[in-house]
Amino acid sequence: VQLQASGGGLVQPGGSLRLSCQASAPTASQFAAGWFRQAAGQERKFVAAILWSAGYTYYAGAVEGRFTISRDNAKNTTYLQMNSLRPEDTALYFCAARNNRWYSVKTNDYDYWGQGTLVTVSS
Repeated sequence: VQLQASGGGLVQPGGSLRLSCQASAPTASQFAAGWFRQAAGQERKFVAAILWSAGYTYYAGAVEGRFTISRDNAKNTTYLQMNSLRPEDTALYFCAARNNRWYSVKTNDYDYWGQGTLVTVSS
């Protein structure tokens, strides 16, 4: 499975962006998808995840209430809607997926990764 991430860009504080991540193959029901981000000089950190079949979602505390993860089964695509963006949200955002019915916050638990898409929040 290959993942293709898109949707990054430059946005002012308080603005919104929607990231997309399309999988190259149909996703299995025992599958979880996630988004991570890596700011300059920092380690990659968990942002959000979704269980593909049930649609349950999980968020890091720093983004809960501002970001929303969703999926479109027909398009094999996950989305990350980011609202009320802050300068500290600036990072390279990565989508990931794992062949497991449960989500994880650990990068090592994910089997597939997309390329990063850069989000810059600045006035």
